[in-house]
Amino acid sequence: MTQADRPVLVFDSGIGGLTVLREVRLALPYERLLYVADDGGFPYGAWDEEPLKARLLELFGRLIGEHDPKAIVIACNTAFTLAGAALRAAYPDTRFVGTVPAIKPAAEQTRSGLISVLATPGTVKRAYTRSLIDTFASQCHVRLVGSNRLAELAERHVRRQTVNDEDLLAEIGDCFLEQEDRRTDIVVLACTHYPFLANRFRRIAPWPVDWLDPAEAIARQVYRVLDGDMNAAPSRNPDRAIFTSGTSTPELSRFLAGFGLEHRATTLNHLMSESSSLG
Repeated sequence: MTQADRPVLVFDSGIGGLTVLREVRLALPYERLLYVADDGGFPYGAWDEEPLKARLLELFGRLIGEHDPKAIVIACNTAFTLAGAALRAAYPDTRFVGTVPAIKPAAEQTRSGLISVLATPGTVKRAYTRSLIDTFASQCHVRLVGSNRLAELAERHVRRQTVNDEDLLAEIGDCFLEQEDRRTDIVVLACTHYPFLANRFRRIAPWPVDWLDPAEAIARQVYRVLDGDMNAAPSRNPDRAIFTSGTSTPELSRFLAGFGLEHRATTLNHLMSESSSLG
């Protein structure tokens, strides 16, 4: 495999990471992209931590061995906050770019001092998230809102299945806090699935807020990690998508084509060890 053909691998549990892949392509249009969705393990919120970490370590080992990526973008807050340190220790020669809740920019931009972080329950309870708050937002009131359903609702929305406003509002309602004459003015979207629903959120929110999407910042970090060279020779191979379950439907292929991805019915799930079974 030539240097140009080595991909930048963008990983998520489902389709949420496509919001990041879109920004990475804008930042590095000459790089070959490989999108990997671990839909065989989706949703990650249904897993205990240790079995999920074991699954991620094994899966990334296979992906690194088979595709030799230039860099790996873990476009999943849950996966990176759980296993990012372990992955870097296990594969020290691989460049990882993680996704963490955008608490620092939220603290810098808020005027009211009231911030909410909308995330999966796993990200909410992670010590990594608490550390970000203590380090960057100690002067703010940060409300952590964990949703068990939003990632799945986002997948349904993108697949043009019915998602009711009432169901969405039930998941985001706790983000909105009023204290005296102050209101929440920033909601951090701490799951890459959620930006697909941002326009719906804006419409049903009780008052206007900034919905903070970290995708552009992640893409800038990938550019820095790769020492972005706009004169780099492009790969002649297509950008591809792999779903670990082997899922392949005409509708999914058309959807992925809209992101410039060629989809093949490749399965990695059967290669996972029994130790990675659902906890």
